[in-house]
Amino acid sequence: METESSRIIVFGAGGRVGRAAVAEARRRGHEVTAAGRADGEVTDPAAVARLAAGHDAAIVAVYDPGARPGEFFPAVARAVAQGLPAAGVKRLVSVGLASVLPTAAGDLLMDTPGYPQEWREFYAGHGAGTDALRAAAPDALDWVVLSPAGDFDHDGEPAGGYAVAPAAAGSRITPADFARALLDEIEVPALHRTHAGVAAV
Repeated sequence: METESSRIIVFGAGGRVGRAAVAEARRRGHEVTAAGRADGEVTDPAAVARLAAGHDAAIVAVYDPGARPGEFFPAVARAVAQGLPAAGVKRLVSVGLASVLPTAAGDLLMDTPGYPQEWREFYAGHGAGTDALRAAAPDALDWVVLSPAGDFDHDGEPAGGYAVAPAAAGSRITPADFARALLDEIEVPALHRTHAGVAAV
């Protein structure tokens, strides 16, 4: 079944996941705007609204190594929660982090035995971003946060499929397979106002 072509803006289009999302969207025939850091500040609602004007949906895959995670990710969330609806964008698919997802046992992945703790500030910042999005997004913005169920496999071959899954430290998914999930959630939204993990199948 063919889906109608949409106009999609990808914030963070210069990163590995952003590039994969742009490629997958174009492969499906969508009109894509690849927005990088030079195009506007993603923590500024006015800049988000300006860049997103005329689009149907947005993918957010941003990261700033020079910013404090606990400040950057919530600021991004608040900016897109305000800027996207102001531009008339109704669907947001944001890229999150598995560390703040529950495992099948119910514990957050970052709280499981043996999980690396040296980047805990980064994990917590991502989680704070999702919390800020949940608090700030108006009903007019239908959003979901997707992350790998574990981590990205940047060197492997795409499996060609994926499934929504709880967090698992050993799970790996290529950016190409993950991009399929991002675009599916734009074309036929199935997840709403939640954070979900994605595993290769």
